[in-house]
Amino acid sequence: MVRAPAGGSVRLVHGAGVDLLEIARIERALDRRPRLGDRLFTEGERSYAGARARPARHLAARFCAKEAVTKALGLSHLAPRDIEVLAGGDRVGLRLHGVAGRRAQELGVDVRISLTHTRDLAAAVATLARADRSTTAR
Repeated sequence: MVRAPAGGSVRLVHGAGVDLLEIARIERALDRRPRLGDRLFTEGERSYAGARARPARHLAARFCAKEAVTKALGLSHLAPRDIEVLAGGDRVGLRLHGVAGRRAQELGVDVRISLTHTRDLAAAVATLARADRSTTAR
């Protein structure tokens, strides 16, 4: 049993997804097919990454986010641009469009994302959580 603070709510994890990618793989893919970036990433994502010293590192992390969210939502395939990673200072956010947005709404969940990268690898963890408005959750 989990007890929430008086008048508060308990956030229950409804699902999770993880993805890991070698940054060099996305670098090679984008070098071979320059328009691939337009299919995989929104203008905002490309702009954010393009302003960084090593854009592929940031694009790889965003691709991992899209894959992790797809897994967390229990979907086998989504259009990559249905999941948009928003940069906001120290905190990363998401905007869900199309099928991803509808699925999250059906489940009644908020989707949270955590991104990380090293020199060689990028990773993301997505969690789905919904609030239990009662003070006790079982």
